[in-house]
Amino acid sequence: MAIKNILVEPNKLLRKVSQPVKIVNKDVQNIMDDMLETMYSANGIGLAAIQIGIPKNLIVIDLLTKEKKKDPLFFVNPKIVKKSLKMSKYDEGCLSIPNLFAEIQRPSECEVEYLDYQGKKKILKANGLLATCIQHEIDHLNGILFIDYLSKLKRDIILKKLSKQKLDQKRLVI
Repeated sequence: MAIKNILVEPNKLLRKVSQPVKIVNKDVQNIMDDMLETMYSANGIGLAAIQIGIPKNLIVIDLLTKEKKKDPLFFVNPKIVKKSLKMSKYDEGCLSIPNLFAEIQRPSECEVEYLDYQGKKKILKANGLLATCIQHEIDHLNGILFIDYLSKLKRDIILKKLSKQKLDQKRLVI
């Protein structure tokens, strides 16, 4: 397993639609293992393959907390088949938009079909934070970022802050 670089907005690859995985084999499992290690090292709870520059329909999620041990979920070719009409709001962030957050409204429940780590077909009914995380990561597979749900003004403010963060990182203090 290896920690990969996470792409940061603006990056054209983040806006690319990912491609379906034809077969879950050792190569795909290795990518998901790398994704998981990368996500953990960045203190994230979800990561899409496109965020490490691989345009494949792969997602890893782990809602671990200090009270819980690691319990990763692997999604290959995930597809939301149902969404609730009831909405919920979460203060979302993104590893590709580091240290910036915004309140986003999404369906509070969803049902997702996918293949697991072994390539077995699964259906998961999710609610709360897990439902939000699944929808956020599937958006990545479609070239959508959480800031796309914001007004132009709020999106521009976040992008300006992100740009300033990048500039500050390039400065050397001696």
